[in-house]
Amino acid sequence: MGEGENAEIETEIETETESETSSASASSTWNLAKHTHIIHLSEKLANGNLSSKIEAAREIRRMVRKSSSSSSSSSKTRAKLAAAGVIQPLVFMLSSSNIDARHSSLLALLNLAARNERNKVKIVAEGAMPPLVELLKIQNSSSIRELAAAAILTLSAAAPNKPIIAASGATPLLVQILKSGSVQGKVDAVTALHNLSSSTENSIELLDASAVFPLINLLKECKKYSKFAEKATAILEILSNSEEGRTAITVADGGILTLVETVEDGSLVSTEHAVGTLLSLCLSCRDKYRELILKEGAIPGLLRLTVDGTAEAQDRARVLLDLLRDSPPEKRLTSSVLEKIVYDIAERVDGVDKAAETAKQLLQDMVQRSMEHSMKCIQHRAASCTPSVISYT
Repeated sequence: MGEGENAEIETEIETETESETSSASASSTWNLAKHTHIIHLSEKLANGNLSSKIEAAREIRRMVRKSSSSSSSSSKTRAKLAAAGVIQPLVFMLSSSNIDARHSSLLALLNLAARNERNKVKIVAEGAMPPLVELLKIQNSSSIRELAAAAILTLSAAAPNKPIIAASGATPLLVQILKSGSVQGKVDAVTALHNLSSSTENSIELLDASAVFPLINLLKECKKYSKFAEKATAILEILSNSEEGRTAITVADGGILTLVETVEDGSLVSTEHAVGTLLSLCLSCRDKYRELILKEGAIPGLLRLTVDGTAEAQDRARVLLDLLRDSPPEKRLTSSVLEKIVYDIAERVDGVDKAAETAKQLLQDMVQRSMEHSMKCIQHRAASCTPSVISYT
């Protein structure tokens, strides 16, 4: 290799090194400028007048949104803003008598909380829940009320926040949004209620039976296999554990029918919750609920579920089928009708070639479980009798 070629290579190396140094210098300058800007915003929030605080809150939202094109940059921006102390003054602004201050701080906090667990926890720890609950009560501004619901949804995703939010009095107000909010507001309210109820030991005490009617109406309108339906049916299953909840499901227009339709058309998750709800009704009082469930044509969907549901859904469906079959003779399905239903289900699941075998197995399983159930009833009655009452003749 000649000296000229060596010189060219050295020149290229020098050029690349200069470019890297220039890029690092520019990045350092940009980071310093951004850090200075964040400190300036924090100072404006802490010491500025109301107009300056509103402007700073809006700039924080813009800054986070602008950095969202890069997940790493977005995460760093949220962390640096929180470290600069912007969260506490933004939470204070939620209680301002100025609607613009509340609105701008709410949007800033929403953006700071998104995809950042630490910020979620810090926002609640700084006392955000009382003012957020007050914002949920506002009737003359649906936009800020639903923004507050969105904020509670975001904050409820962090496990440490859930007991605090559950105790804040937010849940009845979220139910109100279920009844009268926009489509997005209703979706946010259902998701927030699901977050809270699915992680609370006393979830039945958290929820009110008044949530049943709007949940049933929303379940009617949505796709039964959607994530929304999964959350709605999960809440309904919890509500079915109380007498008030069960009564509301029965009284709701199309309540049981909607659950039966979800068993037929839902995802693995929503069918599991829907059959769990129906089973809860029937276990509480078979005489009261069995005929109502049979009337809505639940048998085919339940039979299908015994084959292709989750393990939990299969067990629930089998138990419910046993309860539904244990009815007065004049109200039972005839054997031929039951066999035809089972065969149709088996044919759809396993095809024509294996349908007969699958149907036979399903019927044998149902008969076996029915016999086991009857034997347990006999043993229970025998155990409850005193020796003097049992007849040996």
